[in-house]
Amino acid sequence: MDVQALAATLDGAVRDVRAVPKLTDAEPFDVPTAYAVQRELIEHRIRRGERFSGVKMGFTSRAKMVQMGVDDVIWGLLTDGMQAGETADLSNLIHPRIEPEIVYLIGREVRSVAEVESAVAGVAVGFEILDSRYEDFKFTLPDVIADNASAARYGFGAWHEPRDLSNAGLLMEIDGRPVQTGSSAAILGDPARSLRAAARLALGAGMTLEPGWVVLAGAATAAVPLPKDAHVRVTGAGLGSAEVTTR
Repeated sequence: MDVQALAATLDGAVRDVRAVPKLTDAEPFDVPTAYAVQRELIEHRIRRGERFSGVKMGFTSRAKMVQMGVDDVIWGLLTDGMQAGETADLSNLIHPRIEPEIVYLIGREVRSVAEVESAVAGVAVGFEILDSRYEDFKFTLPDVIADNASAARYGFGAWHEPRDLSNAGLLMEIDGRPVQTGSSAAILGDPARSLRAAARLALGAGMTLEPGWVVLAGAATAAVPLPKDAHVRVTGAGLGSAEVTTR
């Protein structure tokens, strides 16, 4: 497989804001190849001046694993260019969706899975804006991995001292209307398990979680379509809120 060509196709979809057919429609490829495409895709961003800022986890619910026919989570890479501020411009996204997240702040380099929880410097409630680059938001497992697990934008609220988040209630509102409610327990039963998986997958790929990086542990609810000119607030029990306005 021409990994660079596949990554260039996806990078072009991002930059041109246009959906493309699934890469596997032309020729199937396996998961290791998909991760090689993902890494090359992110390298396009790095060469344009962005910096790594963390990782995001996907397929962290049992229902999603069953739907995709997998028995492990997937992950994607985050850059500082993906971080949303108070506003998020949706004009350069294809078909954005948003979901509530539990976010971990890494305080020191993580050299083993065993030490990742002690390396957490803070926790926060947050959100992730997804945007598959594929037509109709449909993909196979290798396709979505290659597409950096549909990562587009992310944000989070104020940091809090690390704590037990195995069953924290979450509420997501759009323009003051509740659109999703759930519990952090939907994230692998405890988002700490997702944190450990992030360390495992990063180390397996020859990377370490670095100080200042964030880990998006995975969605506590299904993602919902994200409209323009909307105000989104995600609230977590004991964690305050994270807010963003779209345009």
